Amino acid sequence: MSTWEEIINNEKKQPYFKQLKNLIDERYETTTVFPPKNKIFNAFTKTPFENLNVVILGQDPYHGVNQAQGFSFSTPKEVKNPPSMQNILKEIYEDLQRPSQCLDGDLTPWATQGVLLLNTILTVEEGKPKSHHNLGWEIFTDNIIKHISHRCENIVFLLWGSPAIAKTKLIDKTKHHILTAPHPSPLSSYRGFFGCKHFSKTNELLKQSGKTPIDW
Repeated sequence: MSTWEEIINNEKKQPYFKQLKNLIDERYETTTVFPPKNKIFNAFTKTPFENLNVVILGQDPYHGVNQAQGFSFSTPKEVKNPPSMQNILKEIYEDLQRPSQCLDGDLTPWATQGVLLLNTILTVEEGKPKSHHNLGWEIFTDNIIKHISHRCENIVFLLWGSPAIAKTKLIDKTKHHILTAPHPSPLSSYRGFFGCKHFSKTNELLKQSGKTPIDW
């Protein structure tokens, strides 16, 4: 069984990652970048590889002050919930007929239950969404997804929005479960994110696999 440390250290040895690290280090020195440098890999520290059950794929970190904490969609509890997080909480309430345990927007309790909250790009410049697109993070996170697909079984992947859904090609559909929906942002949530029932469907799939459901 692999560990995240082994997987990430292997990636760090690759030429693309060395180039990425140089670019990111320079950005942290010359611009304001989120999340804090010590939280770039936060998602992996809270969800051990051997506990992995669910992957929720985001795009890139929140680009406002104090919002990003290294998990997709999550914010520290003292920060006002961004619109996408508000819509996720609404869908949980409608789907499960009860509030989420994460009403404050801090999704750490999900992470500790085996939900990997992974962005496809792990850093961003303040006020500039997707500013670190094509620096190399997509190679890293694609490799992470491929590794999960290869090494694990019966992982539930929640892919919201077309960039996330495009990652379907990296996942072995004979071994894993893929649930797709529009992104929970206000721009697209009413086109099918609301009513997708991904939270109850995920728990049903986990139970069918003999795994513990998530306390959303």
